[in-house]
Amino acid sequence: MSNSAVDITLQGRTYSIACPAGQEAALKAVATKLEKQLASLRSRTNSLSREELAIMAALNIGYELFEEQKKNQDYIRQMDERIGLLQSTLENALVERSRGDKSTETTSE
Repeated sequence: MSNSAVDITLQGRTYSIACPAGQEAALKAVATKLEKQLASLRSRTNSLSREELAIMAALNIGYELFEEQKKNQDYIRQMDERIGLLQSTLENALVERSRGDKSTETTSE
């Protein structure tokens, strides 16, 4: 896939960003979220420079990502536990069924 240039505007400045084909909407959505984050930070702290605002926004977004990754890891762990329980339950049921079949065979002989 080839890249295309997508123009995004953050704090009044327009940036032309290379983006893989088909990912333009995702990049624009991220840019919109970042612009909102920057505007929110600016409204709360007028004294920060562009660089400081960008660092604060990066930290906030990084924290959000960290929390989501943690949730995903917790979910994966829970699913692994459930799958293990299901496997154990199935194995036990098959063993019990196998024992039941053997006792039926010995009593019918």
